[in-house]
Amino acid sequence: MEGKTNVVTTFYPLYYLASEIGGDKVNAVNLVPAGVEPHDWSPKSQDLDLASKAQLFLYNGAGLEGWTDNFLKGLSKKSKLVTAEMSKGISLIKGNPEEEHEGEEGEEHDDHGHSHDLDVDPHTWVSPKSIMLMAENVKNSLVEVDPANKASYEDNYAALHAKLEALDQKFQAELSKTVKKDIVTSHQAFGYLARDYGLRQTAVMGLSPDAEPRAQDLLQIAKFVKENDIRYIFFEELVSPTLANTLASEAKVDTLVLNPIEGLTPEQEKRGDDYITLMEANLQNLIKALQ
Repeated sequence: MEGKTNVVTTFYPLYYLASEIGGDKVNAVNLVPAGVEPHDWSPKSQDLDLASKAQLFLYNGAGLEGWTDNFLKGLSKKSKLVTAEMSKGISLIKGNPEEEHEGEEGEEHDDHGHSHDLDVDPHTWVSPKSIMLMAENVKNSLVEVDPANKASYEDNYAALHAKLEALDQKFQAELSKTVKKDIVTSHQAFGYLARDYGLRQTAVMGLSPDAEPRAQDLLQIAKFVKENDIRYIFFEELVSPTLANTLASEAKVDTLVLNPIEGLTPEQEKRGDDYITLMEANLQNLIKALQ
């Protein structure tokens, strides 16, 4: 740990950016483990100790990590931790798709009288256009806490930016050629991707990967699929075969994976996958579904 800037990130995409831009000048630690929803996770006391010793805490914001305010209040008074919100500067999409069922009306205003405008879609990183802005935010934060290594951060950022820009151009070129524009997803995480590349996202509500869909869900999906000539429904990971088979027979539709990249699975880590390879796989599946 000595001599390096210690950076704590809340979930994988920020860990990826901090590692790429920080290079050998940074020791990055990620809090939310793979396979755990960043929205559902909550920190333990050892996470607080870890953050207290770090110089920089990077979180997504836009309502993704509801626990950050309380977490940061728990830091020791001596902590010099700089905290920064990485979705800053992205034009946010209104309406958090995953909070609809929670009674949060009473929590609009806190004691200081300013409202927490959290009614936004937090899944900013799922679009290459947004993650380019986030990469710049990460770089600026590293330079702020460790100005001595500014040149190194700038170089690493330039290299990463070039890769992200190539990814963005590939998405732009390929998705502008597709005849169809409707994607049907199980997890409503692709709003920024859809907005930035001219697609329309329809989420199959009430369909969690392990739940059996209700008859009315299936009817609704079958109707939408038929009206819009949809051939594939996107799931996060490989969905239970019973659900896939039911959908295939009821709606005459196949399933494909579309990964919101909230974390890497152990298999993906072993394979050496990262944000860019997973986004490239997403693009191939989008092209397949939309041709």
